Amino acid sequence: MLFEPDRGSAFSLSSEAHGSAVVVHVSGELDYRSAPVLREHLSPLWDRSEVSALVVDLSAVAFCDSVGLGELVEALQRSESRGMRLMLAGVQGVLARVLSITGLRKAFEIHPDPGAALRRAAEGASPAP
Repeated sequence: MLFEPDRGSAFSLSSEAHGSAVVVHVSGELDYRSAPVLREHLSPLWDRSEVSALVVDLSAVAFCDSVGLGELVEALQRSESRGMRLMLAGVQGVLARVLSITGLRKAFEIHPDPGAALRRAAEGASPAP
């Protein structure tokens, strides 16, 4: 899904299944305009009992505002309430710094790339605190 160039930055989402895990690739700016699009994209995944892990690939996210950050926190809470694991991958730049400054980095399971997250999901164990 894309925003039109004259209405803001391009934002796109795509998903691909990997066994019982789904990787959601996010690209563009995760902000007040795009956060509801992410929620809408994730909602049907939370209802799929065969999905045990969601990997949100943020490596192509150029910007994330407080609404986008709030949407990631809400996604974590919704996933946990359904017994589903939420992992972030490719967190870098400003988003990595904001997660560290706010203390939210400790709340999320973060991996360098989707492949690393998928390997960890396949092991079935959450990381040690």
